[in-house]
Amino acid sequence: MNIKLRSLYVCLLTFTLSGFLLAQQPAKQSTRADRLREDVSYLAGDALAGRRTGTEGATQAANYVAAEFKRSGLRPAGLQAKASGQNAYEQPFPYIAGVELGSGNRLEVATAPNSGSTPLKLEEDWMPLGFSQNGMLETTDVAFVGYGITAAELKHDDYANDVAKGKLAIALSGTPDGDNPHGQFSRYEDVRWKAIAARNAGAKGLLVIAREPNFKDDRLSQLRYDNSAGDAGIIVLAISQPAVERAFGVQMSFLTKQAAVPQASDDIKAVRRLVVAIKRNEVQAYNIIGVLEGSDPQLKNEVIVIGAHYDHLGHGGEGSLAPRSGEIHHGADDNASGTAGLLELARTLSSQKPGPKRTIVFIAFSGEEEGLLGSNYYVNHPVFPLANTVAMFNMDMIGRMKDNKLIVGGVGTAQGWRDLLAKENVERKTVSPAEMRSMPSTGKVTAMVGASGETTAYIVRPQRFELTLNEDGFGPSDHSSFYSKQVPVLFFWTGTHEDYHKPSDTADKINYADQARIIEFVEQLVLAVDGISERPVYAVAKSDSTGRATGFRVYLGTIPNYADANDGLLLDGVRDDSPAAKAGLKAGDKIVKLAGHDVRNVYDYTYALGEMKAGQEYEVEVLRAGDRMKLKITPAARK
Repeated sequence: MNIKLRSLYVCLLTFTLSGFLLAQQPAKQSTRADRLREDVSYLAGDALAGRRTGTEGATQAANYVAAEFKRSGLRPAGLQAKASGQNAYEQPFPYIAGVELGSGNRLEVATAPNSGSTPLKLEEDWMPLGFSQNGMLETTDVAFVGYGITAAELKHDDYANDVAKGKLAIALSGTPDGDNPHGQFSRYEDVRWKAIAARNAGAKGLLVIAREPNFKDDRLSQLRYDNSAGDAGIIVLAISQPAVERAFGVQMSFLTKQAAVPQASDDIKAVRRLVVAIKRNEVQAYNIIGVLEGSDPQLKNEVIVIGAHYDHLGHGGEGSLAPRSGEIHHGADDNASGTAGLLELARTLSSQKPGPKRTIVFIAFSGEEEGLLGSNYYVNHPVFPLANTVAMFNMDMIGRMKDNKLIVGGVGTAQGWRDLLAKENVERKTVSPAEMRSMPSTGKVTAMVGASGETTAYIVRPQRFELTLNEDGFGPSDHSSFYSKQVPVLFFWTGTHEDYHKPSDTADKINYADQARIIEFVEQLVLAVDGISERPVYAVAKSDSTGRATGFRVYLGTIPNYADANDGLLLDGVRDDSPAAKAGLKAGDKIVKLAGHDVRNVYDYTYALGEMKAGQEYEVEVLRAGDRMKLKITPAARK
């Protein structure tokens, strides 16, 4: 499950108590649970090394899913011919697997004006950051800018008076708040925001001083790449504390003391030569798609999509909540559990005679953890027209059920979803009077009376699960991509836990018995939708996100596309009746400027959003169908 979106979703959920847990068909469930255990154990095993998109482990997982699709009798999706060694179930999409140092990286600091220079050692003294722009600078002045923060609402500007314009800015890591995660500057700590502030201030580049005294212990010394954004638009690098003291002739104690002063200090020394050359390794990632053709001559032209993402976090890094461990992040619940559920539904639905009336498309997505990359690619390159896609069912983290609680999102995306869930969330079991006396609260009960007038048995109809229903079709997983294209969605999730995005999310912690029950529930919902000739009627779902915490004071109502970008922020959607909708923004627009700030990617957009005030009108520039347009937008206050 994508960590960037999960926190926005969690805050919408409120658990309520109701219902009654009833054991059901032990022999059948044991068999299904065993199959789920086998699938999760393989996908979350050490051999697949965490299934990070673009890695060999992810390829092995993709091959496993494709093999199971084939075993279930699903046909490939009719995709274009593949190169040798690739299977016919793959839908490839571009992906940057990582970055590495190119040739020619160099940093030389002037020893004295108009004289020689001191070269600094790459990887020991300094390191380009993975989102740095490639380029070369010669004889450029350097300005110390404290923590490199511009925060209008806090009346703080380390770039006041154009102190770094046309120069290389040099900034401390962190913020004036120190290690306080709740400090007023906490949202400016990420080096991405420092780079944007430097670029907006006209700096030619940014040197960020590592926080750790030992450079190799600092996160900034490791090349990493974030697929949800492109390069920063300027040169950005990390530099060690000893290198700063040695090359620039200043002590860290002086720099730290000066950082307390909002006004930046005078120039220190010039950089004689700076060359940054980063090589981005683009590979193909894969969605795995299998098709079960519908049995009805007419309805088979309509499609129900069932999806789950199979990628995870590899050995950690970006997205990990244990970023320094380097251990395998097994991803048993996130999302080997959902992938195993997808495979089990493929087995059971393909074995039914007659089969479903509509065509069922099973999709195992990749790139979800990097920003819904695979599902976003699919909805823009569907193998069946989205106009013919009647619903999308998504499973993400369905393996850690507690207290019989199941979360279902997207309930407001189609008329009748609530009624359907209520209908299918009941079971029927016949019990004797003796069994009835030993049961807890049972929900709806019907007595069966014999010829003698005595009660011979009871028909019990309790709830399967204690459901928490969320209206919104946007959320922290792949169903969001479909809802943005006006496809009704339902999203199944058993909630977060202490092992989320950590190496400890292992197969032995999955609740396979309850996972099997969830799969049966999803199966019956799919068959219920399939069994009705009328397709679900799409509806605009209510959202409570306008007043919930994201750290920003304002709300626009845009749905960003998190795919890699350097030329603007693409919008996947715009919430109805939001400030963005009132301004005339539409899905497919690409925001290139907002509130006076150039926007190249989602980070630039977020930075600009943080500078805006509710009730004040701003200009937003977008590209729409090749035309550049200027619109007026007035943010709403978060409540």
